Amino acid sequence: METTQWEAAARLRAAVESASSGLIEREAVAEAIALCAVAGEHLLLIGPPGTAKSEAARRMAKTLGGSYFEYLLGRFTEPSELFGPIDLRRLREGIVETETSGMLPEAELAFLDEIFLGSTAILNTLLGILNERTFRRGSTQLAVPLRLCIGASNALPDEGALAAFADRFLVRLFLEPVADPLLEDLLEQGWMKQSFATEPLASLTDLDSLSAASKTVDLATIRPKLAQALRMLRQAGITLSDRRAVRTQRLIAAATTLAGRTEATPADLWPLIYAVPTRDEQALAREALRPLLATAENVALPYAAEEASLGPLARAQRLSGGIRKLLAAPPAEPAALAAWKLRLEGALREIDAGFAPERLPEELTPLRQKLIEWVRV
Repeated sequence: METTQWEAAARLRAAVESASSGLIEREAVAEAIALCAVAGEHLLLIGPPGTAKSEAARRMAKTLGGSYFEYLLGRFTEPSELFGPIDLRRLREGIVETETSGMLPEAELAFLDEIFLGSTAILNTLLGILNERTFRRGSTQLAVPLRLCIGASNALPDEGALAAFADRFLVRLFLEPVADPLLEDLLEQGWMKQSFATEPLASLTDLDSLSAASKTVDLATIRPKLAQALRMLRQAGITLSDRRAVRTQRLIAAATTLAGRTEATPADLWPLIYAVPTRDEQALAREALRPLLATAENVALPYAAEEASLGPLARAQRLSGGIRKLLAAPPAEPAALAAWKLRLEGALREIDAGFAPERLPEELTPLRQKLIEWVRV
């Protein structure tokens, strides 16, 4: 990877880390947004209300810069609320044009909450924006600068027409409320309202550079493995549409680029899981593809890679990054030091619970020893 692309990837990683700071168990969401932005694909977040879907999207938009549009759809949402009002001056001349200033057609990043509540007119117009990056309404037809649309809903739709619309979102993440062991962290971070960078740490130029690099990734060596994975999914009763299967290559190429490689390897196959349509099928796919995903890892997207693959290398990479940050800043104040040591003990327990001693990854061995030394002090 060229130096400029390394720098762009580093800035994007800094943006992701800033956006996810204080969002408990939502690091994978921020990383998936970055992955989709580089791949040029759209993201669907499915989960109950109050699971930080909009907060994660809003934070990533702020750290990436660019024009941002956000809206909560309802049954009675009018197309003009998303796309802009009809230009009355032109209407008097008998021409139907839309005034799009500040609306979705001019956004570079967008978040649409409760997206499946949109009317047929809204969803049909959205299809052109999502698929072709083109806005058409009346006499208005223009190319839109949209890099990424994030849709959110409490559940996947059952209705056939809505399911077809949902298929335009290649990547799907299913969210749950924060797990019981992390409730203290959730309460603490929620009370502190931990700040994050309000100034962009990366830029749309960085996204464009990385996106261009991803289009040059050599997928030839990994394509047989991908075909094998798709066959294994079919044997497990999971069938991806031809469109989803083909476009998954964009995710793999983006993951490869963000990992600093120019040729895809089996370590980059993990985004395939996020292209599987339902929560249950994703869980089944992880089991069916476990041998292929064992080497999954991504230095820039460690949480997303681990959540997708449940692989040991991805878990080790995520753990090592977190432990290094902890060890880099031991507090001096006694009460804070005691709390810090408890976090070290938790990290040590996670290592020992996740890896047998004889299978401990090389990068975790010295870190585990440092944890033991600090805990015993």
